[in-house]
Amino acid sequence: MSAMRSDLDHLPHGKQRELQRVTEILFEEFADAMKSASSPKKKDGRILKIILFGSYARGNWVDEPHTAKGYLSDYDLLIVVNQQSVVDFATYWYRAEDRLMRDPGIKTPVNFIVHTMDEVNNALAQGQYFFSDIIKEGIALYDLKGNTPFITPRPQTPDEALATAVKHFEQRMEGVQSALEFYAFGLNGARYNDASFMLHQAVERLYACLLLVETNYSPSTHSIKFLRSLAEQIDSELIAVWPREAKHDRRLFELLKRAYVDARYSEHYTITAEELVWLGERAEILRTLVETRSREKIEQLRASALTGI
Repeated sequence: MSAMRSDLDHLPHGKQRELQRVTEILFEEFADAMKSASSPKKKDGRILKIILFGSYARGNWVDEPHTAKGYLSDYDLLIVVNQQSVVDFATYWYRAEDRLMRDPGIKTPVNFIVHTMDEVNNALAQGQYFFSDIIKEGIALYDLKGNTPFITPRPQTPDEALATAVKHFEQRMEGVQSALEFYAFGLNGARYNDASFMLHQAVERLYACLLLVETNYSPSTHSIKFLRSLAEQIDSELIAVWPREAKHDRRLFELLKRAYVDARYSEHYTITAEELVWLGERAEILRTLVETRSREKIEQLRASALTGI
């Protein structure tokens, strides 16, 4: 394939400086994590590429945190490494994520996924739109000289695309229904932490459903904030599901985001029935939108399969 673009001239200078700082932190924390690598092979771990994708790569980002909408696009990054051992988030990347959240020089939220070159090329060979779009629209913030290039993406056939989308939709929506039933059981039984965790699972599965139906990929993460960011770039109608203008509303989404870990393991996590009801109502709105969008996508794919286009 031809080389990816690497210019950031379409971004304001402040955003360019932020992305430079982001790249520095990723390398610093990765190098620090590598010092404790337990084997010679792991010590050979390398970052091959760091690619900016999503709205800041395409040029349609939103930066309105102080307006009524209160919306701010995130930076989305794909980090490509040379071996599977250094993909492990808990060992090599969690400190980088923490620093990116806390660094005073970075005002824009940062999300990143980590994959090996083999994983990305296998995804391209299988026709995963998510990675194909990254290769087509992304911007290389770092590209190690002489490393393996990406292969040319192989689009799925219309029949393959339809079958894949239907499979993802049916599997994920079944999981959503199950999680919402457990949420209701916990809420009615005043087991609020359990209900909060299951509501988190429902929301996570809804976002994963949309991403899989639309792109045949969902990142391996439990962060509903990251999943929300990716899904909202696909369908801007989803932005309205979680109001951002009021501190109360933002706090409740953060409470739900924390539920994956804290609702199960922290004695300090508390949530009320009223808060759970409000969050549950937002989740139902999300379910309606995701189901509608996914069915529309499947019908489009079915039409393509019938015509062979």
